[in-house]
Amino acid sequence: MNLRLIPLALIAAGLMQPAHAERQSYNFNPNWKLAVADPADAAQRAFDDSAWKAVTLPRAWNEDDAFSKDIVDLTTGVAWYRKHFTLPATAAGQKVFIEFEGARQAAEVYVNGKRIGLHENGINAFGFDITAALQPGDNMVAVRTDNSWDYREKATNQRYQWSDKNFNANYGGLPKNVRLHVTDKLYQTLPLYSTLGTTGVYVYAREFDIPGRRATIAAESEVRNEYPDTRTFTYEVQVKDRDGKQVAQFSSPAQTVAAGATAVVKASAPVQGLNFWSWGYGYLYDVVTTLKVDGKAVDSVTTRTGFRKTEFANGMVKLNDRVIQMKGYAQRTSNEWPAVGMSVPAWLSDYSNGLAVESNANLVRWMHITPWKQDVESLDRVGMMQAMPAGDSEADVTGRRWEQRIDAMRDAIIYNRNSPSIVFYESGNRGVSEAHMLEMKALRDQFDPHGGRASGSREMLSTKLQQVAEYGGEMLYINKSARIPMWAMEYSRDEGARIYWDEYTAPFHKNGDGPPHKGQPAPTYNHNQDSHAIENVKRWYDYWEQRPGTGTRVSSGGVNIIFSDSNTHHRGANNYRRSGEVDAMRIPKDGFYAHQVMWDGWVDVERPRAHIIGHWNYAPGTVKTVSVVSSAERVELFLNGKKVGQGRQSERFLFTFDDVAFQPGELKAVGYDAKGKAICISVLATAGAPAKLRLTSIASPKGLQADGADLALVQVEVVDAKGRRNPVALNKVEFELQGPAEWRGGIAQGPDNYVLSRALPVEGGVNRVLLRTGTQAGKIILRAKSEGLASAELTLVSKPVAVKDGLSAQFPADGLPLHLQRGATPATPSFKVSRVAVPVASIEAASNAADAGFTVDDDETTKWSSKPGEGVITFKLARTAKLSSVVLKLAGWRERSYPLQIQVDGKQVYDGMTPKGLGYVTLPLAGTAGQTVRIALNGMADETNAIKLTEVANQAIADTGANQTPKGVLSIVEAEFYELP
Repeated sequence: MNLRLIPLALIAAGLMQPAHAERQSYNFNPNWKLAVADPADAAQRAFDDSAWKAVTLPRAWNEDDAFSKDIVDLTTGVAWYRKHFTLPATAAGQKVFIEFEGARQAAEVYVNGKRIGLHENGINAFGFDITAALQPGDNMVAVRTDNSWDYREKATNQRYQWSDKNFNANYGGLPKNVRLHVTDKLYQTLPLYSTLGTTGVYVYAREFDIPGRRATIAAESEVRNEYPDTRTFTYEVQVKDRDGKQVAQFSSPAQTVAAGATAVVKASAPVQGLNFWSWGYGYLYDVVTTLKVDGKAVDSVTTRTGFRKTEFANGMVKLNDRVIQMKGYAQRTSNEWPAVGMSVPAWLSDYSNGLAVESNANLVRWMHITPWKQDVESLDRVGMMQAMPAGDSEADVTGRRWEQRIDAMRDAIIYNRNSPSIVFYESGNRGVSEAHMLEMKALRDQFDPHGGRASGSREMLSTKLQQVAEYGGEMLYINKSARIPMWAMEYSRDEGARIYWDEYTAPFHKNGDGPPHKGQPAPTYNHNQDSHAIENVKRWYDYWEQRPGTGTRVSSGGVNIIFSDSNTHHRGANNYRRSGEVDAMRIPKDGFYAHQVMWDGWVDVERPRAHIIGHWNYAPGTVKTVSVVSSAERVELFLNGKKVGQGRQSERFLFTFDDVAFQPGELKAVGYDAKGKAICISVLATAGAPAKLRLTSIASPKGLQADGADLALVQVEVVDAKGRRNPVALNKVEFELQGPAEWRGGIAQGPDNYVLSRALPVEGGVNRVLLRTGTQAGKIILRAKSEGLASAELTLVSKPVAVKDGLSAQFPADGLPLHLQRGATPATPSFKVSRVAVPVASIEAASNAADAGFTVDDDETTKWSSKPGEGVITFKLARTAKLSSVVLKLAGWRERSYPLQIQVDGKQVYDGMTPKGLGYVTLPLAGTAGQTVRIALNGMADETNAIKLTEVANQAIADTGANQTPKGVLSIVEAEFYELP
């Protein structure tokens, strides 16, 4: 929900007020003062804050630490924020509320020296009724914040499990937006449950007809009457499309609410011609709910929302009746930038999240912590589904710690339930108990019964838990189900810096070189771009192979960790995590394009693509392997028009060309379909020597705002004489800034990561820096120079923003466009059935026969294991079938290969070592017809060349059962049998 309540028109330098008592909402971000200290009298009106730093919120007081310090070293302590403001005369006699999108960790709020309240959990939005503390004329609000890592809840002395030095980057103070609301005494409440005890407005759709573009739209508002007498009112609802055109209007009968009472009022109506919110199609409506007394509007709330239909069944997710496989990222909720932290303007959130959609991701699984409102609403606009957690660490908890998580989830649901992008509510970063899962579902059912969201948790694999949870999935491995959707919560944790192309390119990083992690070699955390992108392809292959359309039990996909490099726990050579498919400045790595190729479809690939990994600027005599990621059936490589050869295909999307000798010019990969038609192309061209610098501004679609918080993202490139970026340039660039802006800089590999430095190198020929506007509008000039290169200059102009008496009617997200590039949900199927499961009628086992049924029970927590030397199991199918493959999940799957012999009706159809994988292996059969399948262990299991996953602190998470299974034992978790359609 976007409580961007009816904005006021701006005139001259002031604010024009409506003639009636209708609600007013103000941007309360401007004109704060900040001090990193704890003076005794800072809450008092008379306190002298003239020496404090002037800031515009959102602003973390320790923002300078972002990416310059390891997460464990981020500065903590007490900081105060103070602000003076004056309400317009029309606010006299009305209610006034202050709303904070959040604080870190605790925030104690004072108004005119009076203590108003305390919020402590560091996650949720909160707010207070400050009416009684206000006075005519000048008012003062002060907030004491404390972001100590070990902060404890005052009432219980309990720490917060999510105040964690591994994943929850500690940007302290008030790093999120603040609003002020002035309402009539008969008003629709705010969705701030913990501090106000209220639930606000709830808008939803039901009775969907997707082909007919119809649904019933419903609105519910919690209404409070703080007049001393009874009030009778009508409730009217307007639905407006993205252009502001009214598409529906309906109301409820007049009703009465007693003095001091609260009531929930509802209205609904069928609406036609709807544009349903979808992946890459962030279509939103403004739903205006209005209270009228004697025909006059006394309170209106505009809720920005979208309408979509979901379904979670048969192991799959449907969006608007179309199956969609989860393809996306497990992103740190801080979603931060160097020297700024999380506190970026709303347009930059859209830019970052929009890039993820551009990579063809459809889901963000925010990790551990509920995201802030700005990112939630950003994903609404860009058309990206999201999984919203409450707040946790790494395990189920009990007592007050569980109550804290319940409180956080309740508040998060109420505050965010009108955002169509939220599709999953996550109860825990590890599995939770059946009782706890039931509690979380009860919250959803109480506060969001019509939102079309699945309540679940990581893991939840057992039959018992699948009967309670509505989705699940492990962290590192692939899971399948015919019941609830199973998707991997974070399936690739490798790291690689953008500066390293490959071993043939300066700075000549040998792939895998880097410090050990916990005393163990750590090559997976020190990739170059080539190997990191290739690993991304290999990891996704398992999920693609078991996608919807491949049988009764399927994988619903997974999310890769992470999208952008993060100031959180790390294992590689730098003091921040480099697992991102883009770096901290959102410059894409090759892994970005690898995902873009593999993920371009709801399930099956719908738009063929190709991408040549790397660059084509090498020293003479270089001979190297060229890798191409493509969804084509085959790929050919051409160098300066001459065919190099046809790629060796592996993991479906990876095509390899060995021993390609560098020649300057054009390297072209052409992808062909099964009929030999060229369907996609990728080209790399050799750039000339570095000649000059080029500066390019990436700024808000609204233009640069002189509000003290807006940012310009400026890209600097080293280009040749023809203006082509030189992909191997590492030149150091010096910057000079002139005008009403503040240098925030960028990041590069080197001392203190060059954070806040006025001189930093490009990496791969490109880098970016951030400039923050001041509160005075004007011309901003950025100059860049580098030895031996022609300099560059960029001029920006910031626009004035009207602020009067500490209040603004202009909100950070106002006017941002909706991203509709992918178009509405297609009506066609999203996949072609590639194989059909043949059910099993009975099973016989040479040993432990009582457990044989575990192999087909759709429960990955159970398994059948033979006794040593008795590794034989026989499946009788429900009918005779011409089998094309057997799919097995074998204990020790990533660490162990089993020598198996498979017979169909006595005829041997497979004899070999099973491959290692992230869960399931597909064993091809020769299309042999039969009804009885015998699987036998033929020797000892092999554990050489195991897939190493040393990146997790708790190795129990990485356990596959190999340690508990002797090598002479056959152990099957699940077995499936397939024929071609």
